[in-house]
Amino acid sequence: MTLAQERELLLGMKSDKKLFGVLYDNYFNSIFGYLYQRTGNYSLGQDMAAETFLKAYFKIDDFVWREISVSSWLYRIATNEANQFFRKRKYQPGILEKILDIELLQLTTSEEDRLLLEAEMKAHDDFVLVQEKLKELPLHYQEVIALRYFENKDNVEIGRILEKPEGTIKSLLSRGLEKLRALVLK
Repeated sequence: MTLAQERELLLGMKSDKKLFGVLYDNYFNSIFGYLYQRTGNYSLGQDMAAETFLKAYFKIDDFVWREISVSSWLYRIATNEANQFFRKRKYQPGILEKILDIELLQLTTSEEDRLLLEAEMKAHDDFVLVQEKLKELPLHYQEVIALRYFENKDNVEIGRILEKPEGTIKSLLSRGLEKLRALVLK
């Protein structure tokens, strides 16, 4: 969706709230993906994405158009949802996932399949380790790293989402990655 289309849509929503569905359809998957990457939990990611859009729906009249994509605003709401969750309690992946991985590994038939599955599980375990260690960092590092590497946002867009200068974003990314690397290699 182009900026011009977004602006038209936002203007139309002033008189027809049903148009919010277009915004939802265009951005739900990316917001959900971002929250899923942040939490590592599919259901929680869905719930948080739904909450993000619910809050956006109720605040859409307060949104001020500044020639910046409305997605930046939605990511800001989603980031606040994730941060609020992490402040309240730390997410801990269930042991059931590990049990299912072991059972799946035992069900494979060929040596080639088993080796391929082991490699996939190793990559998954590495990803989960990085995700767990990322959650140990202060929230301001989690935000920039997740937006940069899970959502492939550039520093300018991250600055818009988090309402911080680009130089601050660069600094947070650098320091955050350094701290994350230290935690992972520990």
